Formats: sequence, C-alpha cells, structure tokens
Amino acid sequence: MNTFTVTTWNLENLFRAGHEFGPRTQEEYEAKLQNLARTLLSLDPDVLAVQEVGGIDPLSDLVALLDGRYPHVLLSSHPDSRGIRVGFVSKLTIEGSEDISLFPESGLPVVSSRDHQGNNRQISAFGRGVLRICVSPTPDKPVNLINAHLKSKLLTFRSSSGRPRFTPRDENERAQEAGHALLRRTAEAVALRVKANALLANNSENALIILGDMNDGASAATTQILLGPGGSEIGTRSFNRADQGDDARLFNLAPLISEERRYSRIYQGNKELIDHIFVSEEMLPGRPRRLPIVDSGVAANPIPSITDNPTERRGELGSDHAPITAIFEL
Repeated sequence: MNTFTVTTWNLENLFRAGHEFGPRTQEEYEAKLQNLARTLLSLDPDVLAVQEVGGIDPLSDLVALLDGRYPHVLLSSHPDSRGIRVGFVSKLTIEGSEDISLFPESGLPVVSSRDHQGNNRQISAFGRGVLRICVSPTPDKPVNLINAHLKSKLLTFRSSSGRPRFTPRDENERAQEAGHALLRRTAEAVALRVKANALLANNSENALIILGDMNDGASAATTQILLGPGGSEIGTRSFNRADQGDDARLFNLAPLISEERRYSRIYQGNKELIDHIFVSEEMLPGRPRRLPIVDSGVAANPIPSITDNPTERRGELGSDHAPITAIFEL
C-alpha cells in the first residue's frame, strides 16, 4: 500500500551567518544546517512544511544537504518584519500554488493593532503570508496543503531606539500587547478557516491538510476555530460514524501523538503542542477510519526550554521546535 508522509517544522530563524537574526559565524550556521538535515533525512517526508525561513538562500543550503530527494521548493512571497516566511520542500511535483496574505471579507477583514511607535492602526493581512500547494501522492488523489505560521504568543514592545524589547514597562503595556496579539492570531485563524471552507465546499475528491506553527495548544480558541463543526473529533465515540459535519470538518491529529511526546515546544519549562496537522476526512478513509501514524520528533531530538527573549538562542544548533510528522496509508 502507498504511503504519504508530511512533516511540519519551525526551523527557528533559518538565516545565513551574519544576519541580524542568524548565526554569528559560518561554523555555527553549517552546524545548524547539518543538524536540521540529519533529522529530515531520518524523517524522509514526501512534503515538508517549514516556518521561520529567512529567504531562498538558506533554504537552498539546507535542501542541498538532503541527498537530492527534494527537487521542488516554494516559499511564500510575504515575510514578516524579521524576514521570516513559510515554505514547502517536496519530493512530489507542485501542481498548483497560491500565496495568501489578506484577510477575507467573509472573515475578520480588519482588526486593531499598534505600530512600533505605539500608534493605533488597523491590520488586514497575515503577519506572515500563508502558502497553499497541491500535490498528487497518487494519480487519483490530489491533496491541497496549506502552511501557516500564526501570530506568536511571545510579545515584543515598542522602543525609542527602534530595537524590540521583550520586557514590558508595566502590566498595562503587557496586557495591551497580549490583547493585540490575540486579536491578530484570531483573525488569522478565521482567515484560514474561511479558506478551508472554500476548498471543502462541494468537494468529494481533493483532500485538504492545514499544517504549521499555530502558536496555540489544541484546546485554545484559535485552534478550535480551525476544526469546523464539532462533535466527532478523534477520540470521541462518534468519530467513526458519518455525520453531516464531516464534509466541512478538519480533524486535528494531535490526539494520535503518544501522550508523553505530545509537545513541540517547551516554554519556561512547560511542554506545549503548538505545531499542528489538520486533515479533511478524505485523509481518513474507511469505516472505521484509517488513522495515520503521527509523532513529534522530541524522542530523537530533545528540544530546549525557551524564555520570552528569542535572541538568547542566536547561534544555537537545530531548532527550539520539534517536527510533527504524519504517515498516511492511501
């Protein structure tokens, strides 16, 4: 039986040496690439969704270490202010793609935020663009994959020097910035769900996978927005029974990860699963549904505990996130 393997992985500031957010030395950069490549070669996914990529050059450097397995590479055209963006690396031909940036009118088209000078402003787009591709694991099974990196819970605060601060002046400032971040992440989750609705409408052939760094746990409100109709999630009694919500539903594969490895980041000593894979019912065929094998990479690659200051890890090997992988039988 054919299998189809997908992995999502936040590569943590994949910039070339000397970049403001990248490793300080070429030796550190090459060691990071080797560490990432070693993990990817062992996972060997058909399609890899990556986040925090600082442009095509460092991603090409990484792909060059993957034994020629991945001839197809595509990056979003919409980086954030640091220059990081999402992308795909694929063994399979990319048959179609779509850059997504603006919030849809049928979602939350405008939400409040603040600029670096503390002025109120309205935002109407993802902080980091979303990227959709289509591949065909088998000739009769096209799959749409959407890669997203939603607004982080790690907060930055305005500064007169122009450099970001990671510590608020007072609790009012912290609460305000956290609220704006949540508004943006919510609008981004709604925009993803609206896009999923359009792809799933009247669809009985193309499967859909949404994956990436959602920056929230499985039970968080923003993550729940992506699921669609509730009632028969993985692990519930009704999961294997068809119902009217199945055509619009996305199933979070998180419960299929062994409980002791059900995390992808450690924040101040707390294990969190914030990198997710959601799939439409076409990826779970049969009755009972055929379940994929899903795991995080924490067993083979232990990850560090991070703080609210992301610059502390500049030059460190690997990533502060674990890859999440799903293996489907087709």
